[in-house]
This record gives sequence, C-alpha cells and structure tokens, in this order.
Amino acid sequence: MGDAGVHPHRAALGAGCLAGHLRGLFVGPNEDVRGIIERDETPMEKEIVHPHRVDFEFSDIFYFCRKGFEAIVEDEVTQRFSSEELVSWNLLTRTNVNFHYISLRLTIVWVIGVIVRYCFLLPLRITLATVGITSMIVGTMIVGQLPNSSVKNYLSEVVHLTCSRILVRALSGTIHYHNKENRPQKGGICVANHTSPIDAIILTNDGCYAMVGQAHGGLMGIIQRATVKACPHVWFERSEVKDRHLVTKRLREHVADKNKLPILIFPEGTCINNTSVMMFKKGSFEIGGTIYPVAIKYDPQFGDAFWNSSKYNIVSYLLRIMTSWAIVCNVWYMPPMVRQEGEDAVQFANRVKSAIARQGGLTELPWDGGLKRAKVKDTFKEEQQKNFSKMLVRNGSIGSLSAGTESD
Repeated sequence: MGDAGVHPHRAALGAGCLAGHLRGLFVGPNEDVRGIIERDETPMEKEIVHPHRVDFEFSDIFYFCRKGFEAIVEDEVTQRFSSEELVSWNLLTRTNVNFHYISLRLTIVWVIGVIVRYCFLLPLRITLATVGITSMIVGTMIVGQLPNSSVKNYLSEVVHLTCSRILVRALSGTIHYHNKENRPQKGGICVANHTSPIDAIILTNDGCYAMVGQAHGGLMGIIQRATVKACPHVWFERSEVKDRHLVTKRLREHVADKNKLPILIFPEGTCINNTSVMMFKKGSFEIGGTIYPVAIKYDPQFGDAFWNSSKYNIVSYLLRIMTSWAIVCNVWYMPPMVRQEGEDAVQFANRVKSAIARQGGLTELPWDGGLKRAKVKDTFKEEQQKNFSKMLVRNGSIGSLSAGTESD
C-alpha cells in the first residue's frame, strides 16, 4: 500500500540539492540549516526601520519579497497537514512510489516486514478491531435503553473502558501516561492537541470522557450515534450556527454538574501532523470551569498516526494504521488551569496552547487549522498592511509626503 510522504533516499537527494542552492540565498555559508531554509524571525519594524530615516525607500519591499519566497519554498502551515518527514526509513511503505530499490539486503528486510505486517499482524488486528467496534456499538445501544441512573453511568463507563482497551490492543498501542495525579476530574474540561481520531481512544484507555466534536458519516458516524445513547457526548455540524449555540449551552450545563464525566475537546478543530499545535478555538474557554490540559506526542518511527481526512476516509486510514508496526505515544496530564482575572478567552486559550506545546515538544503556531480547507482571510493581509502604514506614520514618512505635495 502506498502511503503519504517521500522516499527517504530520493527525498534526501532532492532536499540536499535544494538546501544547497537556498543556503546562499537565505543564510550564511557557515550557518546551520534545520529545514530547507532557516527563517529570519526579526520583526518588520526592526528590519525595515533604520536610524534617522523618515521616508519610504524602495528597498522596503525586499522584506515582503523575502517573506514571500520563504513561504513558497517552505511555508509553516501547509506542511502541518501532511505526514511528518522521518530522519530514517522505518521499513514502512511511507512513499509516493510504492517501492524504490536501494540494495538487495534492504529489499529482503522490507519484504519480510511486509509479510509480517500484512499476513500476520493485520488479520489479528482486524479481528480485535471488529470485536472492539462491535462491542462498543452493541454495548452502548443496550446501555442506552436503561433509564438515567448511577447504574447506567457505571455500565457506560465499563463498556467505554473495555472497548477502548480492546481497540488500543488492535493498534498494538504502547502508551506511556505521565503525571496521572493530574488526570481530568468530573465537572472539568479536558483539552488536548489533535492528531487523529484515535486520540480519543488513547485517552479513554485511561479514563472515561464525554466527548465533543464534529459529526461524521460512515463508520465513524455509526459509532457516534451509538455511543451518544449511553453517554452525553455532543456531536454537531460545524456549518450550522444553531448547533454552535446548542453546544455552548450543553457545555455550560455539563460543567455546572460536578458529578458528570469531564468533557474531552480538541480545540484545534482539525487533525495536525503531531509536529505542532495550531490555534485553539476560543469557544471551549468561554464557558468557564477548570481546564485540564493534556499533551499527546506520537513516535512516528513505529507508525504514522496522523489522519489526512481530505485524502483518506476513516476505513482507509485505519487500514494504514493497522499495517504499521505499532502506535507508540506519550501522554502528559498537566496541572489544571483556570481563567485569570482580566484574561479574555483568547488569551486563556493561547496560554493553555503554549503549555501543551512546551510539554509535548511541539512547535507553537498562531495559524487557524481551518486553513487546511480554506483560504487565508483578508484580515491577515490587511494586518500586515496596517502595521507597515503605522510604521511610516510613526516615522513621519506620510507627513513629509503630504507636506511635499501641498508645497507643489
């Protein structure tokens, strides 16, 4: 099966040549380059403004040209929506060409790996996954018929925990949970970075949650409709404004009841390839209550957990996961956080996002994950134009230009 990514041998050659050409353009000859290019993060005000100058200079456009070239060569957004590049090959077919001959010895090892993964591991994993998914659907439908009571809640937790642990074993999951004393408590809100639908399974393997997320179709939709009967999950259509108000109302009611399961939310709103954390939507941080941050970091050497939903449906994605070596990840439960006095929802969301990024060793980005399917908003472009115009006004360039025009 061909998977996302580039063959390491060809990628190394191509990236090496390109990096060699770009090194002279963007960085010094003796500087170290981490990616294709090394970015200069100097703010516009410091790079363009020079002492004792007040007029616009033609060279000012070079700053924006360079930023444009950097974005064309290697922007920091779209690369987060494709599989993470590996330093070394993990003997999986993570390549745009199904196979590329390097040596006889490596070919033999790769073939043995294919036989083990597809002929031995895959049938066992499919069997376990079928048992887990069927048990989840049937179990939650049966429990959902019971009247609301402590017995129903207990049975719902048993079904969710048992089925989640079966599904984790179907993925050959090896999960390391850290700081368990900080696990989310009832009546709280658990927020985590989002890489894959299996994020929820990874977390429910260690505890039960009431989940909030987008409604899906297909197999995922069947599971969602079954589980909501036994547990107060909230599934919504992102395009419907009425659903958004309903979600906010449901979340406020849920948080107000300290006997209910903690809510599990992925504020990014889409799957990122586990190299970074993108903008957290502020809605989760407006309803009040205690936030329990959780950082999830997968090890790509054993399998690529990232779901590119625009390229693969859920069944194709699960097949790719089940033909990997294993799913290995670390989960860090972090100390609870509350909104500080004078802090708005956006600032609170950014503070939580920064904490998760630091703990998981992820890159923190300000961009909206919605750019995965949408174009950049005009407001982002206008913000750069406003910053440049403010800088000119502050230095007297506009004023001197107006005075010169009047004198003419």
